[in-house]
Amino acid sequence: MQLLTPTNFKDYELIDVGNFEKLERFGQYITIRPEPQAVWDKTLSNSEWEKRAHIKFVPKSSSSGEWKKLKQAPDQWHIQYKINHSESIIKFRLGLTSFKHVGIFPEQASNWDFIFESIKQMQTPQPKVLNLFAYTGGASLAAKAAGADITHVDSIKQVVTWSKENMDLSNLTNIRWVVEDALKFVKREEKRGNKYNGIILDPPAFGHGPNGEKWKLEDNINEMIQGVLNLLDDKEHFLILNAYSLGFSSLIIENLLKKKAGNHLNIGELYLHATEGNKLPLGVFGRFRNF
Repeated sequence: MQLLTPTNFKDYELIDVGNFEKLERFGQYITIRPEPQAVWDKTLSNSEWEKRAHIKFVPKSSSSGEWKKLKQAPDQWHIQYKINHSESIIKFRLGLTSFKHVGIFPEQASNWDFIFESIKQMQTPQPKVLNLFAYTGGASLAAKAAGADITHVDSIKQVVTWSKENMDLSNLTNIRWVVEDALKFVKREEKRGNKYNGIILDPPAFGHGPNGEKWKLEDNINEMIQGVLNLLDDKEHFLILNAYSLGFSSLIIENLLKKKAGNHLNIGELYLHATEGNKLPLGVFGRFRNF
């Protein structure tokens, strides 16, 4: 079992985490956001957090809230990431949303490196890669930067528009955008007989498709994985499955993937290591490649 954390994300820093909050630096701006896994005490004092932070998210309900500016800061700004210590740089537009996110999950940088490296090692010219539940497109950008033919699927049109902005910022082109329920898309691709050299899944615990389709991780993940595995190219492929849901074990990931992956499967946890010392768990993963 592996524990993975980004090691080269110069535009991001988890400064401190505790008491159900996290203090983070995105580029030159520092935010305070809720963090349900941070059940331990903060290392720094509350006054130190407030002194450092530019912006703080104040929850108004279980699913929404508002941002309070403690210092002068923009509503939108840009950061970048150099993939896998290469010369390839992907860029992101960040923004203050009503549901505490800013447009990036920085722990996923470990997977972006894996995607980039896997595609670069493939013999297939312009490998076909499918990114499901793709959010603002970090994995899609990494795949495209490595030379893949990438299909990006997300059920929320506004998020796909955000992903397009990130593609343009990164000086990349020709990502295929699909606004659709991910499970429906996979089933249709099965019927068509389409195959992919790489598949990335980062499903939420709960979600909805564009036509009200319901997604619940525990109820739907087995059906999704069975379909996804049928889409993998027989000769050369990789797969990444992330799951961020409290209580969801990496052993569940192992049981879902081991029949296809065999000895190539790696499972574990993604985490962020705070400058002040604590480690913040941010989901489990399984990934494998065969080439």
